[in-house]
Amino acid sequence: MEDDSESEQSSWAHLPDVCLRRVFHWLDDRDRSQAALVCKKWNWAMYSGSLWKSRTITFYGRPSRAHILEFQSAWWYVMKFGKYLEHLEIKLSNPYNTAFTQKFEVTMRGLLSHLGKCNHRLISLSMKYLELDRSIWKDMVRTRFIKNLATFLNKMSKHLDYLNLKGARVTLEDGCELLNSLTCLTNNSFISDINIEDFFSLRLPVYSSTLFHQTMSKFHGLVILTFNYNCISDELLDVLRENSAHSLCTLNIKCHIHDPHGQVVWGMSWANLAKRAPKLNVNFFFEKVMKHDHLARILLVEIPVRSISLRCCYFSDPDWTMRPTLTNLLPAYQHILQKLTLELNNDHELLDDELLQLILSCKRLLFLKVWAFLSVTFVERLLQNRAERKCILTTIKVRIYTAGQETREEDRLLRRIYRKFKYLIDSELNYFVITYPMV
Repeated sequence: MEDDSESEQSSWAHLPDVCLRRVFHWLDDRDRSQAALVCKKWNWAMYSGSLWKSRTITFYGRPSRAHILEFQSAWWYVMKFGKYLEHLEIKLSNPYNTAFTQKFEVTMRGLLSHLGKCNHRLISLSMKYLELDRSIWKDMVRTRFIKNLATFLNKMSKHLDYLNLKGARVTLEDGCELLNSLTCLTNNSFISDINIEDFFSLRLPVYSSTLFHQTMSKFHGLVILTFNYNCISDELLDVLRENSAHSLCTLNIKCHIHDPHGQVVWGMSWANLAKRAPKLNVNFFFEKVMKHDHLARILLVEIPVRSISLRCCYFSDPDWTMRPTLTNLLPAYQHILQKLTLELNNDHELLDDELLQLILSCKRLLFLKVWAFLSVTFVERLLQNRAERKCILTTIKVRIYTAGQETREEDRLLRRIYRKFKYLIDSELNYFVITYPMV
């Protein structure tokens, strides 16, 4: 009779390949290497391409033993399995001096060079928050890094479908060089998803650059474009209409108070793009841009706005009022707006009625996130209207600011409101409401 140990070994030895690869999928690099020593079949499973398609490589600014091992693991992976790579993410964690950026540049030069030679299937690349405008990047190091990255993007441009360079903070010329590298082989690019939010250095009026317009005209199949409002111009909207209208679905646009956004963009340019790109949805993210006259110059009625986020980041301005935006500006999108985020320091004005009226007028609004000075009864009124099917919200996230440290009474009322509408919240809503002292 076969003993238990022999039976156990036999069952593992005959584990189907798909199951064995699934086991390896959940192991880290060290455990995979150890498991590969068990037998030839397990060693073969180790080299299954499906295990090595995605990779996040982190470079830590402050050295430690664990970080050195991560660095060694990155080299081991790229040299051994880089040819299988389809999705690559490079992260910089707390870079703090020129020595680190020099080491990072040398390391990336080697990794990108090897991948450029052995890999022919990379479809997704992310390198966020490089912050190349910081003083820790010496001019020569920055120049070499951009040149090597451009060379790599050129080699990958045939199959690269997604590129995320958010937070690169490059000059206009360097930024256009990197984007142009995606089009060098055919003078056109059909990459579908590009994130260039905070890609250019602060305070650059990119919207006036002919070089940027010429660069963007080479992209002919954009589906998703994420960028800053300081890139928007009539010329750019015309470029998108002429080259990507057939595919364009989403524009994610960030507008920050420190970015120049005094340009005049005509509603007709937006209308022409929306007409040619019927699937287009536009998502706006405003940071500290709160005044009505500034918003009105940007939020034109011709834009197919699906989502709006207005964040003041706790900033308070006695000359600023939110009421005109709620009553005059945002209702223009009442038939298309699906997501609304408001993070306001509105301690000098009450907005309960205006906000509730806006929500009820937006017939397609599904997501609501509000951080503001509101009364607790606002939540009760909102839930009552939702119970009566006067709105279709599925997500309600509210942080009620209070002027005092003590919130016992407000918390008691919120618990009563929750009990009253528990049947609705539990069955139909993603619901989270708290009080938050703003002292």
